[in-house]
Amino acid sequence: MAEDHMRYDILAQEALRGVVRKVLAEVARTGLPGEHHFFISFLTRAPGVRLSEKLLGQYDKEMTIVIQNQYWDLKVSETGFEVGLSFDGIPETLVIPFSAVKGFFDPSVQFGLQFDPQTAPGAEMVEAAEDDAVEAEAGTAGAEGEKPGEKVVSLDAFRKKP
Repeated sequence: MAEDHMRYDILAQEALRGVVRKVLAEVARTGLPGEHHFFISFLTRAPGVRLSEKLLGQYDKEMTIVIQNQYWDLKVSETGFEVGLSFDGIPETLVIPFSAVKGFFDPSVQFGLQFDPQTAPGAEMVEAAEDDAVEAEAGTAGAEGEKPGEKVVSLDAFRKKP
């Protein structure tokens, strides 16, 4: 098979990130229409992600947020978005580059996208940060399994089964 010099995989991922950007920009302008709401998963240690130390301690690698009823100050740029959310009654502002997004799902219409962070701009930095985290984890003796406060939401529960 011929080598892909065009890097269609990267072009397709960037186009799909553009869908997320456009949807969030529209919601920032007009609000969520109808029953639409979003589950957005992202890498918490990706370059450009900003969240509190408390949240970073709870979600060391990945986090899923819900944009539905209680969010504020949604701002969208070409490279990412910023949103206010409440965690345990504490308001937080999250800054998330589109390159850090791993998944986007709107359960109201069963629409979802998954992204490969390795195809995102700055992927080398993300990969290096993940390698560092794996090395640090391997170097510490700890209990197997889930860390306190670590929560993973499976989007499969929201998909309609045929």
